[in-house]
Amino acid sequence: MKMVNRVVALVLATAFTVSTTAGVFAQTQDANNKTRQRMATNDSGQGKGSSKDASQKQGQTTPPGKGLEPNENSRPPSDVPQEMQANRREQVSEEEGAVVPYYNNFFSSYRLGPEDVISVTVFGQDRYSRSGIIIPPSGRISLALIPNGIFVNGKTVEQVSDLIKQRYDEYIIDPQVSVSLDRASSYRYSVIGDVTQPGIRVMSRRLTVTEALAEAGGVLQTGDKSRVVVLRRQVNGNLAPIPVNVAAIYKNQAPDNTYLVPGDQIVVPGNKLKTFQKIMSFVQVISFARIFAGL
Repeated sequence: MKMVNRVVALVLATAFTVSTTAGVFAQTQDANNKTRQRMATNDSGQGKGSSKDASQKQGQTTPPGKGLEPNENSRPPSDVPQEMQANRREQVSEEEGAVVPYYNNFFSSYRLGPEDVISVTVFGQDRYSRSGIIIPPSGRISLALIPNGIFVNGKTVEQVSDLIKQRYDEYIIDPQVSVSLDRASSYRYSVIGDVTQPGIRVMSRRLTVTEALAEAGGVLQTGDKSRVVVLRRQVNGNLAPIPVNVAAIYKNQAPDNTYLVPGDQIVVPGNKLKTFQKIMSFVQVISFARIFAGL
């Protein structure tokens, strides 16, 4: 009996010891968790404070009006007068207004002809579109579902677009057609006389007489710049002369406003130097003839 009592007492003592140890361990873990939470809270508070201080310092060091926003960088300098900025904007708009019509007027009124290259685009219909069409000498291009093609010589790109739209209206509901001029090659002019490179050239843009002479290499020393003539074919087939004083244009004494039209011929006559050279060459021929004849 005594032995049983001892065993029971030992079991109770062991259970008490285990429960006590578990309680102490739980309290220790709880205390550690609270300590970690406090440390984390302090660290985050210090981080916020440091970032706030950094932002305050950055705000103090960054001068006003010098931020990193894109709109800020695109603002004009404050030291430039408003009148100068307004004049600059007006100058840019005037330059655009002068350049755009210069080219648009030429290509909007351009009449298609042989060797021109065009492209036909039908929106949403790739099988009806065609690019890089070289206009043949007959002036008739072939397109899908259009028998015998379309005659385009002498027409503008807008007129050709309207014509194709009418033909495709039978197959497509409200067709959207656009025709673009890829390369202008049918407009030509010629420069003859005392220039560096006389000949026939392609007029791929609007040209003045002085620009055409520059593309021909310029007027020679034997050419008379004050008596340049542009021969322009009239409706009746005759050539009408248009005098152009290129020398006065070069001296800013006359406006450079004589523009060429397809088929114009620029003639640069010779000057006194050329006449003198002809006389001298004729004298040399006579002298050689005398020596050859024994006179």
